[in-house]
Amino acid sequence: MLYSFNNDYSEGAHPRILQAMMEANLEQNDGYGLDRHSNHARELIRTAIEDDSADIHFISGGTQTNLLAISSALRPHQAVICANTGHINVHETGAVEATGHKVLGVPMPDGKLTPTAIEKVVAAHSDEHMVQPKMVYLSQATEVGTLYTLDELEALSACCGRYGLYLFLDGARLGAALASADNTITLPDLARLTDLFYIGGTKNGALFGEALIIMNPALRQDFRYLTKQRGAMLAKGWLLGIQFEELFQNNLFLELADHANDMANQLRKAIQDCGYPLQWESKTNQIFPILPNAVIEQLAADYLFSTQLTVDENHTCIRLVTSWATKPEAVEQFRLSLAAARVHE
Repeated sequence: MLYSFNNDYSEGAHPRILQAMMEANLEQNDGYGLDRHSNHARELIRTAIEDDSADIHFISGGTQTNLLAISSALRPHQAVICANTGHINVHETGAVEATGHKVLGVPMPDGKLTPTAIEKVVAAHSDEHMVQPKMVYLSQATEVGTLYTLDELEALSACCGRYGLYLFLDGARLGAALASADNTITLPDLARLTDLFYIGGTKNGALFGEALIIMNPALRQDFRYLTKQRGAMLAKGWLLGIQFEELFQNNLFLELADHANDMANQLRKAIQDCGYPLQWESKTNQIFPILPNAVIEQLAADYLFSTQLTVDENHTCIRLVTSWATKPEAVEQFRLSLAAARVHE
């Protein structure tokens, strides 16, 4: 069987989460996220973000969370700005646009929006004959593994304030970002600088689930109605609550992300030791090496990974992703396989 470096949700869930779910299996709980586990998880997250007023909703997946967050905030004529690599622009089958809201993708070489890029989009949409930009969508980490710094996030937040734009941050891989040695942004910073953001569980050791945190009071009204209408309100909502309850106790959330990053760092070193360059300087759990096609063909016999882009007729950028459950011995075996393939290229 091929070993997968294809994504960070190939495995199920951390044993502590499964054990907690097993222990609660025969409990009777209130439905739709109103249970004691979900309420406790909310308390733990409010403590972590240092804001007792935050409105927190547990949603089963990232696409549902992005769709809900964006469509609930925007009026029918309004649009969302994102980097052209943004998940809502390329990997969600037009989910946001199916709600009637245009996604305005901006080419950004490193996957990160800037105030200047946002200002240009706002200026280009000058009257009622065009959609009205009203939200900025960021990812931390980005889809190419890069990180916003605190200074960059503060500048983006200030820019959004100047132009009356909501700032929404996709945290599907927020764990990997927070655990990165290069990270300068904390959870309290996100609570202070964004209108809403979410903490991803699906890609960081949970069986499934994301925690959407709405900071702007103006965006909270009727959110549960909208969640239900969009088919995203889980009847057995305690299954989400239990997972975030466990993730935010005893530092498990960051512990799992730290392991994923450590495995990625070892893979990255092995790639660079072989002399292969990286398409993007990711410091999280995604790696984007540029490899000869002959080497990729040999690696594909034993490993799963995705192709990112064609560099030239002989070289391709692939994506390798590590997870909370990536085995050190698998990383070592990949190192040996890469070294052997390099010899025979």
